[in-house]
Amino acid sequence: MVNAIDPAAPLIMPWISTVYGVDFSGAAESGKTAWCATLDVQGGSDVLRLVDLKPLGKWAGCDSRDAVCGELVRRIQDSHEAYWAIDFPFGLPVELQLGGWDEQLQHVAAFDGDAKQYGRKLVAITQQYAHQMHVRRRTDTETKTPFDCYHYRIIYQTFHGMRDVLRPLSTDVDTAILPFTYGRFSAARRIIAEACPSSSLKRWGLPYQRYKQSAGRPPGREHRKVRRQILAELSQWVELSDYRKRILLSDPGGDALDAVIAGVGSWQTLRLIDHQTIATDDRYPLEGFVYA
Repeated sequence: MVNAIDPAAPLIMPWISTVYGVDFSGAAESGKTAWCATLDVQGGSDVLRLVDLKPLGKWAGCDSRDAVCGELVRRIQDSHEAYWAIDFPFGLPVELQLGGWDEQLQHVAAFDGDAKQYGRKLVAITQQYAHQMHVRRRTDTETKTPFDCYHYRIIYQTFHGMRDVLRPLSTDVDTAILPFTYGRFSAARRIIAEACPSSSLKRWGLPYQRYKQSAGRPPGREHRKVRRQILAELSQWVELSDYRKRILLSDPGGDALDAVIAGVGSWQTLRLIDHQTIATDDRYPLEGFVYA
């Protein structure tokens, strides 16, 4: 793993022409609810342009989680001048004493069981070392993520994201996975970082609840009202066609909207953050940082 950096040398972000916002899912048929927003970076402008928006099942040709994760990895590997903002936890709290990020990826990959069982194992480890059931990463507290990274509502994303997406990409020298491989940052052909739509909405002072519908039902009046409020604010930072606005208003789970928020919010943070401070921090390169 390459993360060694010269503290005296500035980290220079490579040229990025395309931002991908991915609302990830660890569900068995994740292709139905995992979406990707493709946004063009317009030179000299702070405004992105949404050029594609679709469920990942359309990319993979089927909705199975294995196919979707495999296709996502392939698309990332084939991308150039790209920034991928993906909504799942990239690492685990240092309190679990699982070692560096390499060791964490190996720990997930070696586990003989499913995501739910892995979450229970992490709870047992936390009880052993921290004498409580769950701990939050520092970045979870700072960015106000909805859950800790192995909460039962997020563990499927964490497990399959780390095992099936990040681990295959972790050895690619042209891919910088932040904040773990900052040593590749300046020369990277593609950058991947953890996003969180809820955290971005909170940073913007926008509603972060009541825009998602459940059980595949059409969004109700209140859901659409909140989505319109979010879209009105997003229009400052991203060009949206009327056709794609209709998709964002009608998608039952709000996953399409989350993909756009992930891309826009994370891109803003990536451009403004002090990368040197993040890369040399005592916790972030071990447990992750939410670029939201």
